[in-house]
Formats: sequence, structure tokens, C-alpha cells
Amino acid sequence: MHPQPHPHTGMSGLRLGSNEAAADVRAARRLVSARYPEAIGAMLGGSAARGQSTPSSDLDITVLLPDHGMRRREVLRYDDFLAEVFLNSRSDLRTAFAESRTTRRATAHFLFADSLVLHDSNGHVEALRQEAKALLAAGPDPLTGPERDAQRALLTDLLDDLTDTGPNSDPHEQLAVADRVLREAAHLLTAHHRTWNGAGKWLPRRLRAADPVLGKGLLDGHLALAGHADPTPLATSAIRVLNLTGGPLREGHVDR
Repeated sequence: MHPQPHPHTGMSGLRLGSNEAAADVRAARRLVSARYPEAIGAMLGGSAARGQSTPSSDLDITVLLPDHGMRRREVLRYDDFLAEVFLNSRSDLRTAFAESRTTRRATAHFLFADSLVLHDSNGHVEALRQEAKALLAAGPDPLTGPERDAQRALLTDLLDDLTDTGPNSDPHEQLAVADRVLREAAHLLTAHHRTWNGAGKWLPRRLRAADPVLGKGLLDGHLALAGHADPTPLATSAIRVLNLTGGPLREGHVDR
């Protein structure tokens, strides 16, 4: 994280120019060389790798360790940059790839696929990048029948809670339910399209990418509820997701 606003961006969060992107890469290389001399490879990911750093951005660095290295995460400051460093061996990373597929978020895959190689003495980083890209392109596994039914039943139950709310409801309760409806509807919709899900700022991005029309409907419905305490647009879009995936599910569902 740059300690002071850049003179031509202030605190607006605008994309920094190529000079700043190059400075991020140089700083990341210096950090890896100074702090992790045992590294057999390293990559810079996140906004810095995309040339989209802002004054509040940190450096997301993945360091590839020898096979006996200890997996860990470190947050540190170096040359006035804040860095988040993930240290892994190749086997650690393949475990992370498998875990990302289970969560259907593919966080590790995206980090690798969108990264810049800082150091790769034996070609291991590039091999892992290509592996991550292939897994991303393949998409997540389809939901099994029981997984889909469990997701339908959960979203149906949440929708019942949401439609019971209105302008006179506790706004905190209503918004909490709406947040969960959006999250579970996004999970079901992205799984239906066999695209990757996301969390935080990546939820709307992945949702729009999976289904530009229905994804936008869910997001706009959530915004309408937050602004006007009206659950109808979000509920309508969530019902459309249910109908796309087999319909609401109440009676007869067995949760295993």
C-alpha cells in the first residue's frame, strides 16, 4: 500500500499509470529477493498485476518454495509498500487449487492465471499458471442432484423470510436476509451456468459474468431493497433463479 496518495490521483481510486505499475513490479522483485532468497519462483497478482493499483492497494505476492518449505501467509511493509505474501510449495498450491474448486470460487486459480511472473528459475511457476488457466477454462463441476436440491431448499426458505418483510419491518433484519438471499441466489445461478462464484467485490463481478440479465436483476433488486426497503424486485429475480434450476423446494426435501 502506497503510504501517501499519488499526486495525480489523490484519494479518488483512479487507475494508476504505467510508471506506477512498473514501480509495483520492481518493488515486488526487490522484496522477494531480499526476504525470500530460497524461493524457486514468485508472482505478482491482484490489482498491481492488472495495472490497476490505487493508493490503497497492496502487493499480492505468491512465493513458490522448495518442496520442504513451510506454507504460510505474511503481511509486511517493504520500501513503503504494504505486501501480502503467500508462501507455498507446489504440492501446497495444488491443494489450494483443489480447495478452490470445492468452494466454487477458484481464488487460487484466478490469482495464478492473472499474475505476472517475477522469478521462475525452473519453469515451475509457468507450469502452475498454465494448470490454473486450464482448470479455470474447464469451469467448476456441476452440482450433484442433492447439492442442487439443498441449495433450492435453502433459497426457498430465505425467500419466504424475505417476502414476509416490508416497509415496517426491522430494517436490519430485512437487509440481513436480503444479503443472504443475494449470496445464495448467486451461488445457485453461477453453479447452474457452471461458472465461478465470488465473495466480496467479486460476487457482483462473477454474477454479471455468469448471467448479465438475471445477475443484474439480483444486484439491482438488492440495491432497491437497501435504498427503499422494497423486497419485491430481489424476490422476483430470486424466484426466477429457482425456476431456472427446478423451482422452489419445500415439501419432501431431505437434508443429508
